[in-house]
Amino acid sequence: MQGRELRGLLHPFLLLLILERPGHGYDLIERLDAMGVSDVEPGHVYRVLRGLERDRSVTSTWQTDGGGPARRCYTLTAKGHDDLRSWVTDLAYLNQVIGACLRRSADAVERTRGGPRDPYAAVRG
Repeated sequence: MQGRELRGLLHPFLLLLILERPGHGYDLIERLDAMGVSDVEPGHVYRVLRGLERDRSVTSTWQTDGGGPARRCYTLTAKGHDDLRSWVTDLAYLNQVIGACLRRSADAVERTRGGPRDPYAAVRG
């Protein structure tokens, strides 16, 4: 998937990661990478986090422990839980639509090529 599409989903991804465990920006970027969302620009993540804070979906506090520089740690709010539930509903619907598209694409490829039905054939070309 192109980076632009994944960047557009940073809101629910970050809400989920913060629900799992509050964290600071760099920690969240590392966890995004482990989730498969790599090569995200740190500045974009921080802009999304600030937006989530403005929307009151997350709160942040400065952590000064650990001997290093102070870091802003993000925690989910009740509104953030509600926002994530809404996102999950929307993403589940999107998953159904994408699944239907992939199945139809595989069927169309099978009809035009006469080959075996491979649900990812259209993706591979």
